[in-house]
Amino acid sequence: MIPQVTDWDDAYANAPHIPGGAGFPDRWAAEAGAFRDRHPPATLGLGELYLPDDPRGLAVIVHGGYWMKFGPHWFSHLAAGALARGWAVLLPGYTLAPAGRLAAMRDEIALQIAGAAARVPGPIVLSGHSAGGHLAARLICSDTPLPDEIMARVARCVPISGLFDLRALQRTAMRGDLGLDDRTAMLESPLFHEPHPELSLHVWVGADERPVFLQQSRLIADAWAGIPRKTRLTVESGRHHMDVIAGLTEAEHPLTEAVVGGV
Repeated sequence: MIPQVTDWDDAYANAPHIPGGAGFPDRWAAEAGAFRDRHPPATLGLGELYLPDDPRGLAVIVHGGYWMKFGPHWFSHLAAGALARGWAVLLPGYTLAPAGRLAAMRDEIALQIAGAAARVPGPIVLSGHSAGGHLAARLICSDTPLPDEIMARVARCVPISGLFDLRALQRTAMRGDLGLDDRTAMLESPLFHEPHPELSLHVWVGADERPVFLQQSRLIADAWAGIPRKTRLTVESGRHHMDVIAGLTEAEHPLTEAVVGGV
């Protein structure tokens, strides 16, 4: 039976439904700070860039927070897995809502990717969590702000617990801060665009997520299947919205493999 949504704000609320959920931001910040102490990043606009010797390519990880919270310095530790495998890692920043708007966030990230790509040769992979998953997916749409020469290097996109149909968020209290009128919700939903065909798509979501996040991930995987050269959906057992990104800290974790393996 399909569950009926009666409270849209609650449907998209994660922390209240996760034991200890409110404590995750402090844990992320502590882990991120400890990682930066060991691996001081280069700054790139609003973002952080981690550069190994002779990088194999560039991995981009866009942070979440419903487009309204956090920044790269909460999530520095998520660079650990890809960095250990020899990849440069860009954690881009963007101007948060309500000051920032969704299209402008995408464009800000594209500029940082172009800047990092000028310093790092080889393939590029795009990933992001929650709102960052939305922005990563939005960057591979046919109207991407990424220059053609950059898009030609993008081998893969791995949105993690992303948001791909923004119309539902018009029913939440976030709609005002995000500027979600009908036109914006349609224009900025990856679902209503075609993805670039010359890359692979691996949609990742936790099995213990809120039902709407599972629905969103299945929706984009189904809608885009057959357009990228390869499409895959992974529902990771035992993971919820706040810990589904933890695998990125481990070089051999399947999520890190999904992002940078085989490229």
